[in-house]
Amino acid sequence: MGGALEYFAGLLAGSRRRKKRKQFQTVELKVRMDCEGCERKVKKALSSMKGVQSVDVNRKQNKVTVTGYVEQHKVLKKARSTGKKAEIWPYIPYNLVMHPYAAQAYDKKAPPGYVRNVEAITISSQPYRQEDQLTNLFSDENPNACSIM
Repeated sequence: MGGALEYFAGLLAGSRRRKKRKQFQTVELKVRMDCEGCERKVKKALSSMKGVQSVDVNRKQNKVTVTGYVEQHKVLKKARSTGKKAEIWPYIPYNLVMHPYAAQAYDKKAPPGYVRNVEAITISSQPYRQEDQLTNLFSDENPNACSIM
């Protein structure tokens, strides 16, 4: 029932002003936290943001997960405003890595079962897709491309 009321309230508010709506997303951050006080401080700051639905803190992994209608850079800025060192969560599960044996992938600080996201580091502007790599093998712009005759 509450979802329907929020939906109609959003429609009415949207008809009065045309504002770009934020999408529901999950933002994962790596925030250095040493004690329960640090954990409470970060959680309180992020929970106070407009659009935040939930904040989950895992102090053992130094991981904070924020879900809601928020923007990634604003969540990061708010986390840094607490005085803690914060960055976007740089790790992905080991089984999702295309080339897990890359030298940069191994990080001693990574939680068990995770490696550093090497594709995000090397190709940060473009998302990595295997189809793109295959089409570039036969591209005329690629000087090392294969040619089939």
